[in-house]
Amino acid sequence: MMKGRMNNHTKGILCIIAAAFGFSWMTILVRMSGDLPTMQKAFFRNAVAGIVAIAMIIRSGEGLHIERKNWGDLFFRCLFGTSGLIANFYAIDKLDIADANMLNKLSPFFAILLSIPILKEKPSRRDILATVVAFVGALFIIRPTANLRVIPALLGLYGGFGAGTAYVFVRKLGKKGEKTAVIVMCFSLFSCLVSGPFLLFCYHPMSWKQLLCLVMAGVAASVGQFGITTAYKFAPAKDISVFDYTQVIFAAIWGVLLFDEIPVLYSIIGYVLIIGTAVVRWYQRDR
Repeated sequence: MMKGRMNNHTKGILCIIAAAFGFSWMTILVRMSGDLPTMQKAFFRNAVAGIVAIAMIIRSGEGLHIERKNWGDLFFRCLFGTSGLIANFYAIDKLDIADANMLNKLSPFFAILLSIPILKEKPSRRDILATVVAFVGALFIIRPTANLRVIPALLGLYGGFGAGTAYVFVRKLGKKGEKTAVIVMCFSLFSCLVSGPFLLFCYHPMSWKQLLCLVMAGVAASVGQFGITTAYKFAPAKDISVFDYTQVIFAAIWGVLLFDEIPVLYSIIGYVLIIGTAVVRWYQRDR
């Protein structure tokens, strides 16, 4: 029995690192697509992921069947995932890549809070303290002032909230036996339905390079989406979520190499507080 748990734990870690790599490249490609409307970027990112998910469902030969009892959970997974993704895309365009990724990676701490009403899981005092410290770290990244940078930073923070809430519903759906491809497909199609109408009013013509960047962003997002959804089906967030922070490391490296973005001291302090807290929580999870 222990061996089975270890196997699932290891699979969860590998899936979440693969997801972090995919999502880090998604943020880079979204930035490289240039000055396009956020909704346009979101549409193409999710359209590609949706096509991949549908192809996997067709290939499995099992067809599409969603239990009626899962409809509500799927809707809230899609609602919070979509709103969080749109907020994150806006932050990616306005903030340094590493800062935008770090704010989005507050999602595990939001997941702790949202697991109370949704999954009926009671956090320990240690979890509550970790959440408080993580939000102090977020303040170092947001750096509340009277300038306009606060707006994309707060939207980046909401991106983390949306992702964290969505992952709680992913965990709930996984415990009910819902298939990964179905969850990803529903999320992708829902996001396209939300962002699609905006293209009628603010569509910007794209060069072949911009289109290629968005298509590849969709492919990278598919790697991330399938990885994260599968990871949380293998193991609880408290056991593996710390490895999701490798995305920030990947993103910081790409930011330095491709955009010459060197994080400022306050941001680095925020990274240390948030990642350090996550590492301590993970290390003490069974103690």
